[in-house]
Amino acid sequence: MPIYDFECSHCGYQKELMRKVSAPAVDICPQCQQSTFAKKVSAPSFQLTGSGWYATDFKNKTSAGSGGKSADSDSEAAKCAPGCACH
Repeated sequence: MPIYDFECSHCGYQKELMRKVSAPAVDICPQCQQSTFAKKVSAPSFQLTGSGWYATDFKNKTSAGSGGKSADSDSEAAKCAPGCACH
């Protein structure tokens, strides 16, 4: 479940709330009871843990003399959009 940052534009109260995407909007400030409590735009924050695909397939994978990249991965990466998660 995502965690969102909220801030009241009336009193400045800030809080992180865990909300389902399908949950109804929260607009009443818990501090001042005004209808000025809104979701802020913020950077996502998460950490992958356990032995999932990142740890087993990609973490610390290097090949000698190529700085961790192979010629195949360079040509495949050129086909993707910048910042893609697959390369």
